[in-house]
Amino acid sequence: MTGSKRDTTAPKPSTAPRGWHPDSWREFPVAQGITYPDPAKLAAAVETLRNMPPLVTSWEIERLKKHLADAQEGRRFILQGGDCAETLADTRPRVISAKLKILMQMSLVLVHGSMKPVVRIGRIAGQYAKPRSQPTERGKLADGREVELPNYFGDLVNRAEFTPEARAADPQLLLAGYQHAALTLNFVRSLTEGGFADLHHPEQWDLAFFENAVLPGTLREEYQRTSRQLSEALRFMEALGEKTIDDLTRVEFYTSHEGLNLEYESAQTRTVPRRDQWYDLTTHLPWIGERTRQLDGAHVEFFRGIANPVGVKISASAKPDEVLRLIETLSPDDEPGKIVLITRMGVRRAADALPGLLSAIKASGRRVLWICDPMHGNTQTTSSGRKTRDFGDILREIEITMDAHAAAGTVMGGVHFELTGEDVTECVGGAAGITEGDLEMNYATACDPRLNYRQALEMAFSIARKLRNR
Repeated sequence: MTGSKRDTTAPKPSTAPRGWHPDSWREFPVAQGITYPDPAKLAAAVETLRNMPPLVTSWEIERLKKHLADAQEGRRFILQGGDCAETLADTRPRVISAKLKILMQMSLVLVHGSMKPVVRIGRIAGQYAKPRSQPTERGKLADGREVELPNYFGDLVNRAEFTPEARAADPQLLLAGYQHAALTLNFVRSLTEGGFADLHHPEQWDLAFFENAVLPGTLREEYQRTSRQLSEALRFMEALGEKTIDDLTRVEFYTSHEGLNLEYESAQTRTVPRRDQWYDLTTHLPWIGERTRQLDGAHVEFFRGIANPVGVKISASAKPDEVLRLIETLSPDDEPGKIVLITRMGVRRAADALPGLLSAIKASGRRVLWICDPMHGNTQTTSSGRKTRDFGDILREIEITMDAHAAAGTVMGGVHFELTGEDVTECVGGAAGITEGDLEMNYATACDPRLNYRQALEMAFSIARKLRNR
């Protein structure tokens, strides 16, 4: 995390867009809306949250926006990754440090491959709410009765256990989510500022997770060689007095999450001293999901008024004119670093859907940052009913996306993964040799399948090779 300056809640005049205020979204249809049984308890929780200190600062948000503007022009590369859905129970030192470590290791490999500073953005400290394809699901209670209950929308909303009590939306979880996000951020800041991820000494990072890989020696030796070469290069440049080395060695870590629950997001949205804009201070980079990006919907209404950079998930079904209207609504002034388009096409549709979209946005002259999310379009269900993703499909979508950008003359400025620092078995393939039969060994996700530690680092090497070759 960057900086130590803190925002306060002191009100001041703002330059909000016409007709916008932090609660104007309530006048619009809410996709993936949550029904709270007790409106009075919800109002009380929101008011408490509104008066809590911010989780991030406007200073950090504006610095990230500058980095994103650089990435739009190809001067930086973005690595965004983390859990599909964080759980409150995983607010533990080992789990948090494992996530941070794999993102740092991946970024080191990508620095070496791209020869650019890498901006690290975690899906962390707020990724507690998840959209669902259906609002309810059928299942059996402990007594054997089959009933229909609300779906599990993440720990910010309700609980995963299949009981009427657990699946009822609980406003107190908004406060619990805030508290666990604050604890996570505090620990991440302590780790990054305390030398945990010192890029001068990457050889100290644990490589034990390679032990059981199919080809452990090759990956281990490649990682050790990469880390040694980069460490030597950093020391050499510093010996020459090259000040720009700070861009490579400074450990900055930003947070992101899907801004699904607008009660939570709007409660922490405010103006700050010396700035005349509104900031969503739950995270640095909130994004709008594929299921909530309707132009006349509540989420677009809320996000059009905040000064944060805003991500938008874009699937193969998105029409170019629709995406252009979204960009114009969310960034009418075409601010650099403001709009992040996260494409999630799927390996079978990316080659057909992406080129036309890239060409249309380029022709419009609008400034956007393109990031490839190769996870969400490649989910499949096994014969046993488990959701999984294939390592080969994920990598192939990245290759297709790189080729499409090269042909269009646009910049693929980053990648977006669902991953974990744990040795889970949720995605098949990769050097780890995980097969469909291995999925039950350690299938631990709260929602969608994630790359494990070995698969994530192998993916970083594969991307780095392709960046280097280009």
